[in-house]
Amino acid sequence: MRYVEVDGLTFYYDDEPVLENVSYHVDAGEFVILTGENGAAKSTLIKSTLGLLKPTKGTIKIADKNTEGQKLSMGYIPQQVASFNAGFPSTVIELVRSGRYPRERWFKPLTKRDHQHVEKALQAVGMWDVRHKRIGELSGGQKQRISLARIFATDPDLFILDEPTTGMDEQSRKDFYRLLRHNAHDHGKSILMITHDHEDIKEYADRQIRLVRKEDSPWRCFHMNS
Repeated sequence: MRYVEVDGLTFYYDDEPVLENVSYHVDAGEFVILTGENGAAKSTLIKSTLGLLKPTKGTIKIADKNTEGQKLSMGYIPQQVASFNAGFPSTVIELVRSGRYPRERWFKPLTKRDHQHVEKALQAVGMWDVRHKRIGELSGGQKQRISLARIFATDPDLFILDEPTTGMDEQSRKDFYRLLRHNAHDHGKSILMITHDHEDIKEYADRQIRLVRKEDSPWRCFHMNS
């Protein structure tokens, strides 16, 4: 089932062409990486796909329903999302637990399954041992990981992640990639991730979308199997 389908997307900043005739898709159960050189407008493509930026032309379809016929849920982590200040009052585990509160049961206690999701999410990003620390006490890289853990705790159908492994060491990255592949292949999640680490991720991703361009022309899309 196709969760994301983009056809002929073109984007201009003022009168300057940035992306031209970009088409790509992401299916349920698929872990796809989006790569390209610095300045390749990868984040612009993602933001255009999500409707955060308005493309000049092209069509964008994000599925309404997941494979089980329920409303599609999505988790998006932009680049350098973590901006909590030193006075942020929540602890790590409180913030991640907040991802398990749907609107219809905001005041109900978390279930055993909810707590398991929270622990698994924190373990996945290597932050379980600091779960009782205040968010404001953490480094920028740790805050980024906590933001990732909260998204994992919400258990969305579609993950869109913009360079989420910034600041992670090699082993942490590999553990993270393994978790993403597990979520895609074993739980039918759809994952689209911008990354610069495409060499060490190739064994985990199903497919690569690469933005390329000819000299003095906008970025275009080139698809590769991983």
